[in-house]
Amino acid sequence: MVLHPVGPDLVEQAAARIEGRVRVTPVVRIEAGGLGPTPVPVILKLELLQHTGSFKPRGIFNRLLSVEVGNKGVVAASGGNAGLAVAYAARELGYHATIFVPETAPAIKVTRLRGYGAEVRQVGATYAEALAAAQEHALRSGAVTVHAYDQPEVVAGQGTLGRELEAQLKVLGLAPVDTVLVAVGGGGLIGGIASWFAGRARVVAVEPLACPTYASALASREPVDVEVSGRAADSLGAQRIGEWCWAARDWIADSVLVADDVISEAQRRLWESCRVIAEPGGATAVAALIAGAYVPQPEERVAVIVCGANTDPADVLPPPH
Repeated sequence: MVLHPVGPDLVEQAAARIEGRVRVTPVVRIEAGGLGPTPVPVILKLELLQHTGSFKPRGIFNRLLSVEVGNKGVVAASGGNAGLAVAYAARELGYHATIFVPETAPAIKVTRLRGYGAEVRQVGATYAEALAAAQEHALRSGAVTVHAYDQPEVVAGQGTLGRELEAQLKVLGLAPVDTVLVAVGGGGLIGGIASWFAGRARVVAVEPLACPTYASALASREPVDVEVSGRAADSLGAQRIGEWCWAARDWIADSVLVADDVISEAQRRLWESCRVIAEPGGATAVAALIAGAYVPQPEERVAVIVCGANTDPADVLPPPH
């Protein structure tokens, strides 16, 4: 089946649906050179200040508010940002959430999921095994499934981030952006942002070299499985780009890759420049500018999505003197 991109209309509907459920996260203008070798000022969209520390609640709320849940509850497979968002949104809406995670999931993540009121089931050694168990649970129980990134309601909800950014720049009296840099894992965020702008701005995919789902799909001309590893694998480690992101590929202008060491450098510079602690996936889009993987033209207006904060601050902060 050929999928058509979500498009601006569904993003508008999602924005109305989730209004009041998610935070309006701030933007900050960083002067040229403020993050290192950036030849133009950069707008940072600090989405890491969203509920649960990532952009994920936008899409999750839109999914849960688009379907009838009832007393069957919701189910998802994720020990990362998506799982936290499902647990949080379900709690806020009064639904029971069952989250499947691998047996190898860090105890701190399991504890946090339970802190949001979710029932956590640890199954299998990999995310794929946890996902299979979640799907089986959904069939058996009738619970509503929430995919981490590859459902149209999820993608449309993530697109509200792009809509919000555009509105904020207008209120601040700033010119519209020419380019938006977005980190990519499964592609829900960039699929939504690309669907909102629909070619009115250059949307650029930024991926770690160790998690190249979108770049590999471009090279193969279709989504393919890839091996994932590296610093950002916990949030950008999808094995295959989502079909709904792939449907929006004509609205994604470019794809660049960055190395793990530059992602670490981006985390450090975000802390030094504006005292922001970003997780590796959250800093990946910034890394494209630091590495020169994306070089803005003179006078180009660039925005960068800083999309997540769920990391140990000790991994970012300099050691005490």
